[in-house]
Amino acid sequence: MDNKDFENIKQDTKETLHEFSDNVNKTINSQENKKILVGILAIFVGYLGIHKFILGYKKEGIIQLVASIVTCGVAGIIPFIEGIIYLTKTDEEFYQTYQVGHKGWF
Repeated sequence: MDNKDFENIKQDTKETLHEFSDNVNKTINSQENKKILVGILAIFVGYLGIHKFILGYKKEGIIQLVASIVTCGVAGIIPFIEGIIYLTKTDEEFYQTYQVGHKGWF
């Protein structure tokens, strides 16, 4: 492999990484996709509080994480229920309630 091949691979890698980064930012910052992303994260790994951090609720995310550690994961039922609630709301209800209204729990 010569230097020209290496530079081409390097440039392709940078372009791919940039495209991936742009797509992640679009997904996280869009109203419609944030509902689905947050709902799925809450159901599957909600005990970590990741869904709260994505919504911008730092305090609630830390509380969820600490509660899960203290209760050995039993507090993970809360985000599971939240995830179901998130996914059953319409896009507009979700946006108004959790992104505009900043409702931290349920």
